[in-house]
Amino acid sequence: MLEVWTYRADVRIEPRMDLTGFKVQARDGEIGKVDQSTTEASQSWIVVDTGPWIFGKKVVLPASTITSVDMDRRVVAVDRTKDEIQNAPEFDPDRGVDAGYREQLADYYGTSRVRS
Repeated sequence: MLEVWTYRADVRIEPRMDLTGFKVQARDGEIGKVDQSTTEASQSWIVVDTGPWIFGKKVVLPASTITSVDMDRRVVAVDRTKDEIQNAPEFDPDRGVDAGYREQLADYYGTSRVRS
Protein backbone atom coordinates (compact mmCIF):
# COMPACT_ATOMS: atom_id res chain seq x y z
CA MET A 1 0.00 0.00 0.00
CA LEU A 2 1.21 3.47 -0.86
CA GLU A 3 2.40 5.43 2.18
CA VAL A 4 -0.47 7.87 2.67
CA TRP A 5 1.66 10.79 3.96
CA THR A 6 4.30 10.67 1.21
CA TYR A 7 4.05 12.29 -2.22
CA ARG A 8 3.99 9.89 -5.15
CA ALA A 9 7.28 9.40 -6.95
CA ASP A 10 5.91 11.01 -10.14
CA VAL A 11 4.70 14.17 -8.33
CA ARG A 12 7.48 16.74 -8.27
CA ILE A 13 7.41 18.71 -5.02
CA GLU A 14 10.38 20.76 -3.94
CA PRO A 15 11.30 20.86 -0.24
CA ARG A 16 9.49 23.74 1.48
CA MET A 17 7.28 24.31 -1.57
CA ASP A 18 4.16 26.22 -0.51
CA LEU A 19 0.97 25.26 -2.34
CA THR A 20 -1.20 27.74 -0.42
CA GLY A 21 -3.71 29.42 -2.74
CA PHE A 22 -3.52 26.72 -5.45
CA LYS A 23 -6.86 25.50 -6.79
CA VAL A 24 -7.74 21.89 -5.97
CA GLN A 25 -9.08 19.77 -8.81
CA ALA A 26 -10.94 16.63 -7.72
CA ARG A 27 -11.59 13.80 -10.19
CA ASP A 28 -14.99 15.33 -10.97
CA GLY A 29 -14.26 19.06 -10.83
CA GLU A 30 -12.85 21.90 -8.77
CA ILE A 31 -13.41 21.57 -5.02
CA GLY A 32 -11.61 24.52 -3.41
CA LYS A 33 -8.21 26.00 -2.66
CA VAL A 34 -5.20 24.95 -0.63
CA ASP A 35 -5.31 26.72 2.73
CA GLN A 36 -2.12 25.13 4.14
CA SER A 37 0.49 22.67 2.93
CA THR A 38 3.52 20.81 4.16
CA THR A 39 6.33 18.87 2.54
CA GLU A 40 7.73 17.22 5.69
CA ALA A 41 9.16 13.77 5.04
CA SER A 42 6.50 11.09 5.65
CA GLN A 43 4.11 13.72 7.07
CA SER A 44 3.02 15.69 4.01
CA TRP A 45 -0.53 16.94 3.43
CA ILE A 46 -2.64 19.86 2.26
CA VAL A 47 -5.59 21.53 3.97
CA VAL A 48 -8.32 22.26 1.44
CA ASP A 49 -10.77 25.09 2.05
CA THR A 50 -13.83 23.94 0.14
CA GLY A 51 -15.33 27.43 0.40
CA PRO A 52 -18.73 27.68 -1.26
CA TRP A 53 -18.64 24.05 -2.42
CA ILE A 54 -19.28 22.59 1.05
CA PHE A 55 -20.21 25.63 3.15
CA GLY A 56 -16.63 26.50 4.01
CA LYS A 57 -15.55 23.13 5.38
CA LYS A 58 -11.81 22.47 5.59
CA VAL A 59 -10.39 18.98 5.14
CA VAL A 60 -6.92 17.47 5.02
CA LEU A 61 -5.77 15.48 2.02
CA PRO A 62 -2.68 13.30 2.53
CA ALA A 63 0.17 13.77 0.04
CA SER A 64 -0.53 10.40 -1.62
CA THR A 65 -3.88 11.69 -2.92
CA ILE A 66 -2.11 14.31 -5.06
CA THR A 67 -1.62 13.16 -8.64
CA SER A 68 -0.06 16.32 -10.09
CA VAL A 69 0.88 19.91 -9.38
CA ASP A 70 0.70 22.44 -12.23
CA MET A 71 2.91 25.33 -11.15
CA ASP A 72 1.94 27.53 -14.12
CA ARG A 73 -1.82 27.18 -13.63
CA ARG A 74 -1.46 26.90 -9.81
CA VAL A 75 -3.59 23.73 -9.69
CA VAL A 76 -3.24 20.65 -7.49
CA ALA A 77 -5.00 17.57 -8.91
CA VAL A 78 -6.15 14.83 -6.54
CA ASP A 79 -7.44 11.30 -7.07
CA ARG A 80 -10.59 11.75 -5.00
CA THR A 81 -14.10 12.81 -5.95
CA LYS A 82 -15.87 15.82 -4.50
CA ASP A 83 -18.07 13.48 -2.45
CA GLU A 84 -15.06 11.67 -0.99
CA ILE A 85 -13.53 15.00 -0.01
CA GLN A 86 -16.85 16.29 1.35
CA ASN A 87 -17.24 13.18 3.54
CA ALA A 88 -13.69 13.31 4.92
CA PRO A 89 -13.16 14.05 8.62
CA GLU A 90 -13.27 17.83 9.06
CA PHE A 91 -10.07 19.71 9.89
CA ASP A 92 -10.01 21.36 13.33
CA PRO A 93 -7.35 24.10 13.37
CA ASP A 94 -7.21 23.99 17.19
CA ARG A 95 -6.30 20.29 17.07
CA GLY A 96 -4.10 20.53 13.99
CA VAL A 97 -2.85 17.43 12.23
CA ASP A 98 -1.87 15.46 15.32
CA ALA A 99 -1.12 11.73 15.41
CA GLY A 100 -4.72 10.75 16.22
CA TYR A 101 -6.13 12.83 13.37
CA ARG A 102 -3.50 11.45 10.96
CA GLU A 103 -4.54 7.93 11.93
CA GLN A 104 -8.22 8.78 11.38
CA LEU A 105 -7.40 10.25 7.98
CA ALA A 106 -5.19 7.31 6.97
CA ASP A 107 -8.08 4.96 7.79
CA TYR A 108 -10.55 7.11 5.84
CA TYR A 109 -8.41 7.59 2.75
CA GLY A 110 -7.23 3.99 2.83
CA THR A 111 -10.80 2.71 2.67
CA SER A 112 -12.16 5.38 0.30
CA ARG A 113 -9.38 4.81 -2.22
CA VAL A 114 -10.62 5.15 -5.77
CA ARG A 115 -7.62 5.13 -8.08
CA SER A 116 -7.74 5.54 -11.81
